Amino acid sequence: MRVLVIEDDEEAAAYMAKGLKEQGFVVDLATTGPDGLALATAETYDLLIVDRMLPGMDGLVIVEALRKSDNQTPVLFLSALGQVDDRVKGLQAGGDDYLTKPYAFSELLARIEALLRRGKGVSEQTTFKVADLELDLLKRSVTRGGQDIDLQPREFKLLEYLMRHSGQVVTRTMLLEGVWDYHFDPKTNVIDVHISRLRQKIDKDFNPPLLQTVRGAGYSLREPT
Repeated sequence: MRVLVIEDDEEAAAYMAKGLKEQGFVVDLATTGPDGLALATAETYDLLIVDRMLPGMDGLVIVEALRKSDNQTPVLFLSALGQVDDRVKGLQAGGDDYLTKPYAFSELLARIEALLRRGKGVSEQTTFKVADLELDLLKRSVTRGGQDIDLQPREFKLLEYLMRHSGQVVTRTMLLEGVWDYHFDPKTNVIDVHISRLRQKIDKDFNPPLLQTVRGAGYSLREPT
């Protein structure tokens, strides 16, 4: 997937690009409005992430120009302008979503995934599988090798999050935000406790182990290569 980020704060843009690249996206950057419009017009992207306040040209003007030229690439506005009127203007200009700064990267990623699904007409995924481990959201069931695994609600949510990001390294910050809805560090071992319990249930009596600890980075649910 190819994403164009139009953001004049170079440090913020680099941070966002790094995170997106770690998730497998190809990212181009533009730091001015005219440069962003030129790239968005000349190249083909799956998604545009556009700041509102840009040197040379406002983000609203960029998106309005693209829509007038029949460019329907999904647009996510990312701006410090977060009043209701600001968000309405962004959507009326042709934006598909609007996220205010400061933001959680996990929410940004979720909104990007939602826009890409919407653009492709893909229905919400309700079943996930890694090796012989399967999770069904509708049935609220988990099995491995055909055997039922009983999980507590928080363990189920943790496993769901890991399976949605299977093959990727999930950081502790991502887990705190995505599973516990914490936007701060609670200074507890809550993640370690739940990871340990989950590992006991999905890995202890099965082979190979799927829940990997990535030292210094986080965790990853994947089949060992």
